Amino acid sequence: MRVVTSLSVLVLGVGGIGHAVVTSLDTGIERVDPFRDMKNRPGDTNGMNILVVGTDGRDKITPAEKKKYRLGGTACNCTDTIMLVHLSEDRERASVVSLPRDSYAEIPEHIDATTGKHHKAHPVKLNAAYAEGGPALTVRTVEHMTKVKIDHYLEIDFTSFMKTVDAVGGVEICTARPMKDSYTGLDLPVGTHKLDGGQALQYVRSRHIDGAADLGRMQRQQRFLAALVHRATSSGVLLNPVKFRRVTSTMLASVRADKGFGTEQMLALRRAMRTFTPASSEFTSVPVGDVSHPVKGIGSTVKWHPAKSKKLFQLLRDDRPLAPHRPRRHSSTLVDVSPQQILVQVYNGTLINGLGDRVDTALRGTGFRTTQAPRNTGGGEVRRTYVTYDPRWDRSAKSLRAALPGCELRAVKNQGPTLRVVAGTDFKGVTPVRAEDPYRGEFGAVTGDQVVCP
Repeated sequence: MRVVTSLSVLVLGVGGIGHAVVTSLDTGIERVDPFRDMKNRPGDTNGMNILVVGTDGRDKITPAEKKKYRLGGTACNCTDTIMLVHLSEDRERASVVSLPRDSYAEIPEHIDATTGKHHKAHPVKLNAAYAEGGPALTVRTVEHMTKVKIDHYLEIDFTSFMKTVDAVGGVEICTARPMKDSYTGLDLPVGTHKLDGGQALQYVRSRHIDGAADLGRMQRQQRFLAALVHRATSSGVLLNPVKFRRVTSTMLASVRADKGFGTEQMLALRRAMRTFTPASSEFTSVPVGDVSHPVKGIGSTVKWHPAKSKKLFQLLRDDRPLAPHRPRRHSSTLVDVSPQQILVQVYNGTLINGLGDRVDTALRGTGFRTTQAPRNTGGGEVRRTYVTYDPRWDRSAKSLRAALPGCELRAVKNQGPTLRVVAGTDFKGVTPVRAEDPYRGEFGAVTGDQVVCP
């Protein structure tokens, strides 16, 4: 959940600051060797693959911060979040794939990092790989599961995450519905919010907002990462030497990385990614087949979908995009339910020829699933456009109302999932809308510009 800061190493390292600044900062990175004694690894791929993990660092946070942000308990020697980041060969795209921490995994044969005991291959939850064998076993396990060769390893904790968010001046998040989690203390009303480091930590840690649990939390982490990239690329951090040094030194103070990720790699990324923006990034999670796969002695695990996950990682190996890249409507209104999930039947409630077709086409243009067969009401002229809806689909009705400013909502019991629009003489046009959780394509992937604030 703190790994968004690690990925920003790649973004913040691209500013035209100069070799001297980067060289002096590189010395602050703690080094690990996650590739020692590794054999039978996957073949090389085009682009660069980076395993980014977030570890529990609450032991470095003050008692006051622990209380304020509800970080009770003791720190664990474990990974709380794992992301596989692929940078394309042309450095014009970054693909971020979240790997659920409770994923069913088979750890390869290894020596326990703590006890020195030899272990045969055995099933575990993915985050247990770090506890048993540290970064090296984590890399081996992920490579075994994905067949993607890892080129670099980055690790971050709570403290660096909070300080980095504060160093960039906070990150803006938008919510289309209230977000409240009594476990983390998160309490955000509908609207736009600028989060400081502590609030950002609450946002990316929350998993009790809705029934989506960890899967919903991963989507919020991805949304936050897109917002952080947007903040870094639009606030002048990359071009201002003072800001760059402050943010980067704050971030690297708690980062652990492999020995190969150093000055030359940062400079190469700087040269290649000067035009990097949220639209250059895409985010998804591994396709899941079973969210509650029982394993004796382990408990409930998340089992990946065998066919879909295989296809996803093949795309990474082939250096191909994961998300449907659609141009963003910058003036769009944020709504709760994606237009792609809403079925609409349009009626012409006037004597104006072709009005029904115009409304149907305009709604379909902003993403609504219209029947493409508008009808006439056959009565007198309707002055004010209205929408009838089944109360069970009230959230969908509110999203449709946002696309038809000034329209009236009328609840009709047992109407079913199809919403009905009766266009009146007051119809002026359709306002583009998009959901907080937008259309995600075959692999649930979205580009960063689809999830940052409008």
